[in-house]
Amino acid sequence: MRWTRTLLATLRDDPQEAEIDSHKLLLRAGLIRRLSGGLYTFLPLGLRALRNVERIVREEMDRAGAIEILMPALQPADLWQQSGRLAAMGPTMFTLKDRQERLLALGPTHEEVVTDLLSREVNSYRQLPCTVYQIQTKFRDEIRPRFGLMRAKEFIMKDAYSFDTTLEAADRSYQAMYDAYVRIFARCGLRARAVEADTGDIGGKWSHEFMVMADAGEDAVIECEGCAYAANQERAERKPPEAPPAAPCPAAAPVPTPGARTIEQVAAFLQCRPDRLIKTLVYLADGRPVLALVAGDRDVNEHKLKRALSARKIELADEETIRKVTGAPVGFAGPVGLDLPAYADAGLRGIVDAFTGANRADTHLAHVDLGRDARIADFPDLVIVQAGDGCPHCGGRLRVARGIEVGHVFKLGTKYADAFQARYLNEKGQAETMVMGCYGIGVTRTLQAVVEQCRDADGIAWPVSVAPYPVALLLLDPKDPAVSAAAVRLAGELEALGVDVLLDDREERPGVKFKDADLVGLPFRIVVGAKGLARGGVEIKRRTSKETVLAPVAEAAGRIAGLVAEARRALEAVNAGSGA
Repeated sequence: MRWTRTLLATLRDDPQEAEIDSHKLLLRAGLIRRLSGGLYTFLPLGLRALRNVERIVREEMDRAGAIEILMPALQPADLWQQSGRLAAMGPTMFTLKDRQERLLALGPTHEEVVTDLLSREVNSYRQLPCTVYQIQTKFRDEIRPRFGLMRAKEFIMKDAYSFDTTLEAADRSYQAMYDAYVRIFARCGLRARAVEADTGDIGGKWSHEFMVMADAGEDAVIECEGCAYAANQERAERKPPEAPPAAPCPAAAPVPTPGARTIEQVAAFLQCRPDRLIKTLVYLADGRPVLALVAGDRDVNEHKLKRALSARKIELADEETIRKVTGAPVGFAGPVGLDLPAYADAGLRGIVDAFTGANRADTHLAHVDLGRDARIADFPDLVIVQAGDGCPHCGGRLRVARGIEVGHVFKLGTKYADAFQARYLNEKGQAETMVMGCYGIGVTRTLQAVVEQCRDADGIAWPVSVAPYPVALLLLDPKDPAVSAAAVRLAGELEALGVDVLLDDREERPGVKFKDADLVGLPFRIVVGAKGLARGGVEIKRRTSKETVLAPVAEAAGRIAGLVAEARRALEAVNAGSGA
């Protein structure tokens, strides 16, 4: 492809709309253009790179035994009502009505549609296991679209769904998809790791996120310095500190704390450390008020609280509810004397001589022995894990890193199969419920993750597997017939060898072409110019190397094709060694 015959315009300066480096580079290198918040057009080079990611995904899904289908993006809302997720997803979903006033949704995901489909298509154990997948556009009404393709309103996703006869068979399907994901991200040239994750609105009992580690990542990843434990911050657990030895504690006594509501204000007023305060929060769990207790220097992890309560929905109580159940304004709640279910973080087990709210305005309690003075239903792990906490597996030190979520695999169990009566007849002719898993890859997000991880100060440095073209061929003297003929001939020879080439035939200064070549970041740069030809060859340079070599014109095509093939084999070797 000639540069002058494709739609490719690079930008010298960083666009104001772009916040992170990968977003800036996608725009500057002419890969995408913004239509409005969270909506992007893919230009030719961006689309070629996107199709390469799709190809890798498709090849590995097929290799793992999944079957490709394509489901409608426009879905009847009653399917979502049937699963109970229409309310749970809420304003995240784009909804509309047709001319018959029927409510429809633009699909953010397809668990409902695929389960409805398989409930009608599968009726015998002989048809299972079955895993289907699609690569399709999804829609989510993000509150704050940002970071380019990372958090967009419209995006391309690969979603797969497995259906099995037993939990053990479902585990095998889950592992097959997990292994396929390891191969996919390795082939894309990404350094990704799987971390334990919360299942969120999707449901199910267990899941893993695949994270590309990057400073610009939106997600916090908790990892152990001493073992392989890793989880996202929603799911991460810690080894609770050991309970202090039993010690006598005076009777709890009220202490006036006028105007002191926040942890900082109360700690300053009482001249105590924040971790000696017991923070008491009133939540509504499926509409019922409950208490969540954590140390004053920690925050409640609402995902953990939701799991601990086996609740469908939790939310902080409003001020009116807090006054009603505690008898005090916000900031003075405490567990002592309240007839409400109280759940204290495991780190509070055994705490004595602590401070809590007294359930009276401008008053706290001193000398609180939590086990003596309050009725605690349970001591689950309830806090957001912090750097320095103990690893739940080995006791080592935990640290916090940043990551970009590019894939997620879930063990769903029978949540959707029950809702849609997805049953099959077993060997004895008895009806049983299918066991499901679901598996997503953000294809557009993966593309940007490649840019985020594979770049330098000059621009993108594409892995050959994803690059729009493996070779940038720079024609330095387009007005020189001999040089132009040599460049066109070399491009043709490479194409004949199966190597796609972007021929920069613009009438621009060499410096402009060199800078654009680095910005666009194709894996190999070939320079054809009068000076090089006079020396008998063309210049070959890897994007990630400073070294330039001169290859004889007659040998150049073969040598370049060999280098491209070698780069592809290197990625395959990484894939083979990934453990999948």
